[in-house]
Formats: sequence, C-alpha cells, structure tokens
Amino acid sequence: MENYTENNTQNYSDAESGQVAPIPKKEVPVADGIKIIDCRPLFRKFGIRKLPFRYAWFVTDVCGIVCAVLTWLLILYSQYVVIFIILLPHQNKAHKVIHGFFFLFFSFLAAASHLRTMFSDPGSIQKGNATRENILRLGLKEGQVVYKCPKCISIKPDRAHHCSVCQRCIRKMDHHCPWVNNCVGETNQKYFVLFTFYICFISIYALFLSINHFITCLAKDWKECSGASPPATTVFLIFLIFEGLLFGIFTAIMCATQLLSIISDETAIEQLKKEQATWQKKSSWLSIKSVFGHPFSWRWFSPFDQPKFVYQHSFMYSV
Repeated sequence: MENYTENNTQNYSDAESGQVAPIPKKEVPVADGIKIIDCRPLFRKFGIRKLPFRYAWFVTDVCGIVCAVLTWLLILYSQYVVIFIILLPHQNKAHKVIHGFFFLFFSFLAAASHLRTMFSDPGSIQKGNATRENILRLGLKEGQVVYKCPKCISIKPDRAHHCSVCQRCIRKMDHHCPWVNNCVGETNQKYFVLFTFYICFISIYALFLSINHFITCLAKDWKECSGASPPATTVFLIFLIFEGLLFGIFTAIMCATQLLSIISDETAIEQLKKEQATWQKKSSWLSIKSVFGHPFSWRWFSPFDQPKFVYQHSFMYSV
C-alpha cells in the first residue's frame, strides 16, 4: 500500500579540487505533482484573523485522491453504524452518551489528523534552485560535495529523497502514503503518527461495541436491540467488525513502524536502501521531540498544534 521512490542525485562539484562544475543552462524541472492553494482569501471571507496556516499542499494524484476519499467514507460508515445502529436504540441513556461522546471525539481527531497530514507540506525543497550562483553562494570548501536532483533541478540536502508522485524532493522523506495522498516527511510526520494512532483506537473501539451489540441482540432474540431489521443489523455489524479488525491491525502496525523509525532516527527509505548514516544520530528521546515538539505536553496529541522542534537542521551539502 505504501509507495517508495528512488533517491536520484548528481554530483555537481569536484571532491578533489573543490571546484564547482558548471550547470547546464537549459535544464527544466519536471512538472509538479502538487498544487499550492492560497487559503488566506477563504479565511478572510469568514473573518478569521489568526490564520492556522496560509497555504495548503495538495497532491494531484488520482489514486491518492480515491484512497483519501475512501478513508473518509470508512470513517463515516463506522460513525453511522455506531451511532444509529448500536448506540441510539440502547435503553441505557448514560451508555449512549458516554460511548457516543468518546467515539465521536476520537473520530474527529482521526479525521483532523488525516486532513492535516494530507494538506501539509511534508518538507519540500524549492525546485530549480541549483543554479551556479546559488551553489557558489554556499561557499563550499575543499572536499565538500553538493548534490543536485536531476528531476527537481534543486540543491539536495542530506537525507532528502525525490518523490515520483509529488515530483519534489522531500526532507527526511519516510514514504509516500496513498491513504493520506501525501508524502510523510520532516514536517508532517507527527500528524501521520496521530492519524494511525487514532484510527487504530476507533477501530478497536468500534470492534468492541459491535461485538458487544451483536451478543446483546442474540440474547434478546433481536427484540428492540436495533433501529434496523435483524438482517440489516447483522450485515452492518459484520462489515463494521471486518473494518475494525482489518484497519485496527493495519494502523497498529503502521503506527508502531513509524515510532520505531523515529526512535532509531532512520526513515523507511533509508532502512530499505540500507543507507549508511552520514548524519549524527540523536538519542531516542531527542528524536521523538524532534517530531512531536519540545517540551512534552498534551499538544503532542493534538493535530491542530504545530510542533516546536527541538532539533531541526537541513544540511545544504553532503561531505
């Protein structure tokens, strides 16, 4: 389900002499696979002065758009079954209110995390900046090497990789995920981890509620246990159990994989390609704070909070 891309680079300096080789003048970057949407007019229209963000990053990949819409439909389906089939017909009012509140609350956090991951710039590199003037401006010393992406025509920082879907180089790119229709990189990895965590939580929650409701209906011989007919209720519950089991396992694995990648300070692409670490690896705790922010607080679990990075340094060249 996850797409990985190759890290294609060209060396544009001589490691022995330290002299920068000339760059062809007629090189043109490949066409963007994304669109940058200016959200400021929309916020002003609704009288929002303190802008949560100015621009939205949108990947124009058809497969990714379909997968993102499908994700939303699955979330809405689980909400419909839990609220209208399971909870509302329940006779205990406290049971309905408590479970309804928690399920809708965490569903909202999952949806918000999905949107934030999908519309956030994952850490893209400016295209076409690999000009002779910019390379000379770096002030490279003897033995220093600068790399350039032949597709983006951009100066490539250490640990950046080119995404063939976004057609951009992404800093600390982990992978391109069609379910969020975006790359997971340096600046949106927190939101992706929250998305997988909250989806896993509501999947397990829905699985528990649906199995409990199914047992209750069997005990009551399907009398006054649901607002739908017994056959319809059975179909709804079976699909919800299947969805909860499938996506609960899938997102649990994804969330655990992401956390292990963060702790080890090594992205999925770097692990897949078995790249030797040319960077100084951080401690596990510092690596976690570099993604979720510093210091530790409840904001770590909020998809609306932009993390304040304790460690963030983009290298403009590789030695």
